[in-house]
Amino acid sequence: MPEKLHPNAVRVASALRELGATGEIVVLPDSARTAAEAAAAVGVDVGAIVKSMLFEADDAPLLVLTSGAHNVDVNLIARTVGAEKVRRAAPEFVRAATGQPIGGVGPVGHPAPIRTLVDSWLGKHEAIWAAGGHPHAVFPTTFDELLRITGGTVVEVE
Repeated sequence: MPEKLHPNAVRVASALRELGATGEIVVLPDSARTAAEAAAAVGVDVGAIVKSMLFEADDAPLLVLTSGAHNVDVNLIARTVGAEKVRRAAPEFVRAATGQPIGGVGPVGHPAPIRTLVDSWLGKHEAIWAAGGHPHAVFPTTFDELLRITGGTVVEVE
């Protein structure tokens, strides 16, 4: 990725500024499409990586921000949000809902607000790292700030 920020990362950075977030986008030399890649790139435990996973909950987008060390139990999430069916969103649905590609979906900077759930386990880390709208872009934040900027609801995901 060139040093110039990708337009998706620019949108995330702009949203972060507008929301009063303290972290800034960091462009990584290599892809951070997975939590393990992101953790290695920024030098943290995989549990301190915010994995952004988009689901379809009764055909509506649902963003689950989970610890990189966790898997999401879709049945638990369905019960939590009162949905009949929750399933992983297809790449086309992800891009339409977020404007960002799988492997780089940030918690903010989407075309429209998305209902967001935040894994309680992320609160165990002093600092956490989230995607910045592109597979080479990340930013540092805190659990409290992530909740504030996303308007997310704290939940158990597994």
